[in-house]
Amino acid sequence: MNTRLNSWRRFVPLVPIMLLMALARVAGAAEPVEDWKSVVRSSPYWVSQGVYDNIVTIRRWVLKETGYCSDSERHILYNMRGQFLGYMEDGASREETQQRLNDTRARLAASNRVDAWAKGGPDTTGYPFALACDQPHVDLSDAMARYLGTGPADRVWGAWDDLSFASAEEPGSLHDALRYVYAARSGGQRLTLPPELPLYLGSQILIESGGRQRAHSTANARGILQLSPAALSDCRIQPANYWHRLAQIDCALRLMNQNARNLRADFEDRFGHLPQKKQDRLFTLLLVQAYHGGAGRVRALMADETLSKPAAYFAKHHEAYTAGDIAFGMIFHNLGRDRLGLASLYYVADVQLATEALCKNSELKDTGFCQP
Repeated sequence: MNTRLNSWRRFVPLVPIMLLMALARVAGAAEPVEDWKSVVRSSPYWVSQGVYDNIVTIRRWVLKETGYCSDSERHILYNMRGQFLGYMEDGASREETQQRLNDTRARLAASNRVDAWAKGGPDTTGYPFALACDQPHVDLSDAMARYLGTGPADRVWGAWDDLSFASAEEPGSLHDALRYVYAARSGGQRLTLPPELPLYLGSQILIESGGRQRAHSTANARGILQLSPAALSDCRIQPANYWHRLAQIDCALRLMNQNARNLRADFEDRFGHLPQKKQDRLFTLLLVQAYHGGAGRVRALMADETLSKPAAYFAKHHEAYTAGDIAFGMIFHNLGRDRLGLASLYYVADVQLATEALCKNSELKDTGFCQP
């Protein structure tokens, strides 16, 4: 590639520059829409077929620093279906990167890769959607080692409330602690959660904190499950025990169970006719979303007159969609409403990737933990 082309660092390196410029001048082909949300509102619901797997694939590149994110100084662009459209090399500054993103969006529209495009800005989402490869993310290998208690400092023992786990002489892993707390609370008939939930909660430990006991976010969330002081207070945990790993697991399960109770009636009204396995899978994903974005927002996706329209469609035509497609489609078609954003989808996708990593581990895959 010659110097001129290399300095351009173009999005579509095989298309001549002059042709791209000509395409961009095609009447109306590259004119941006004023509001990116108009693209979302005009997209038919059927475009959500396959969206779950597509987003999980994109996030896999980010978490594992592979594929199109093997170079972190890039942005990935994708459409309403979560389909990868291409990548763009970042500029020397945020302003230059933003300009390149908008130029790339215009070229994608001009070449009919997308039906419409919208400019993005520092505080404005653009379309096609863009995801930076360079962003904070957990190292799954290190996180899983902590979760499985590979090092002495990562092992757990102690008492919390009426729970007593392991001992100083024979401490256990976070994984064993999670299973112990779940079994104890389920045995006391305190929990009514889907069978997959313990597996996904283990994955959330990986994503939330990397398994670090003293993880502390800028938003003041704390511990292995990044619980806020308000949530910890709701669980009647005193500040001295905020970092207590058994207390964190117990509190997270309690919050999950409360969210499940708050969502169950609307879920059954909307999706109660789905096959049981599909119901359990969908409900688990919605609980993971609720942990990240709040149960009220997830409930509105099923019950609010406007926000529930995608859910009504997917419930009627559920045979054509996976549980993941339904969970993601309900949010995709409501982006820009009720503070619903792509971050919720990224979080659930990351938890799914952590789940896959756990279930590939030789210590867990034959224990039955991944096949509830």
